[in-house]
Amino acid sequence: MSTNINQNRVATLPSTFAPHVTVATVVERDGRFLFVEEMSQGVAVLNQPAGHLEPNESLVEAAVRETLEETRWHVEITAVLNINLYRSPHNGVTYHRTTFVGKALREDSQRELDQGIIQPLWLTPEQLAERSAQLRSPLVQRAVEQYLTEPHYPLAMIGDCR
Repeated sequence: MSTNINQNRVATLPSTFAPHVTVATVVERDGRFLFVEEMSQGVAVLNQPAGHLEPNESLVEAAVRETLEETRWHVEITAVLNINLYRSPHNGVTYHRTTFVGKALREDSQRELDQGIIQPLWLTPEQLAERSAQLRSPLVQRAVEQYLTEPHYPLAMIGDCR
């Protein structure tokens, strides 16, 4: 009997909150970081290579895919940098973002960039700071600062129980 009560109770709970699962990759090479300049709501913004998790892929696979699609760079994911919840003031959506550290392997210069991507950019932290008004969210600058000053965590932290 308690099973029926619990089933009825669960059925009546609101189910409107659904955060978007996203990934981002911080890639550093020779003191410069890989960013994308992209269009967001009609404005050019800067972001790490980032995007949404797709069905049947792991978080690491999503980070590798998004980095390639947005920058033409093949990367090896080497660590977890951070996990953030961010509620966008522009659209009210809550994002659950896992940010990874990636190692640049090679560029596929013939590959088309994702729609909405203007160009990939390699910027120093100082160049990024000069363009702070152009950041897609505060998570962009925060990720670079954390990369430079805080621990990087082993990929074993990320479980995949699909």
